Amino acid sequence: MNGIRLVLTNFLSGLGRAQFFLLGVLSAIGPALLRPRIIVRQLYMIGVLSLVIIVISGMFIGMVLALQMANTLDRFGAEDAVGVIVALAVIRELGPVVTALLFAGRAGSALAAEIGLMRATDQLSAMEMMAVDPMRRVVAPRFIAGVISLPLLTAIFSVMAIGVAGGHLIAVDLLGGDTGTYWSQIHANVDLTDLRQCFIKSAVFGAVINWIAMYQGYHAPPTSEGVSTATTSTVVVSSLSILALDFVLTAFMFR
Repeated sequence: MNGIRLVLTNFLSGLGRAQFFLLGVLSAIGPALLRPRIIVRQLYMIGVLSLVIIVISGMFIGMVLALQMANTLDRFGAEDAVGVIVALAVIRELGPVVTALLFAGRAGSALAAEIGLMRATDQLSAMEMMAVDPMRRVVAPRFIAGVISLPLLTAIFSVMAIGVAGGHLIAVDLLGGDTGTYWSQIHANVDLTDLRQCFIKSAVFGAVINWIAMYQGYHAPPTSEGVSTATTSTVVVSSLSILALDFVLTAFMFR
């Protein structure tokens, strides 16, 4: 009983510290916007360098999804619906969720490791001694860049999965479907509500991933083991948070 109480206490205290940390980050966003050069650099480090894995993953997921759907729908004579099923699956669920998981594994872990190393090598303490706020100089620009990057990466993932080299390649080029039917079905059944829900999810996931990564790195013990633990915790906690938030957001959107 005492062990359960201790675990619960530690969890609640950690959650409280994380919330205060988030408030500090949000209060530093305004001053951080006055340094656009830092934000642009972080957009490159966080977003552009994650582009390759997003493009390749979107391509193969779209191909696999279209192939599976084509084989299944052919039994019911509904092979013309491959395009709309691939599009709705990617835009509503796979796009934001898979992109967020890949983003957490690549960019989130890198952010936690970078800030954790800055803590371990006393760079953050040196900034504080020089009257430079690490929240404004280090944390907030990375948070802004992460929140901006994930919706854009989600859009690229969806385009690759649905059209450019994923679903369209399998449904039309490989299986001989009609390209006009493919796109007309998507145009008729995918509306702005689906796109809005996709970008709401990706924006929320981006904020949560960056919040977790920044917190883990900023409060990591100043040792190599502490940085390693912070990096691992970022990926694990972010992945679980993404899946839990996806259920909550979906329940509200489709209630």
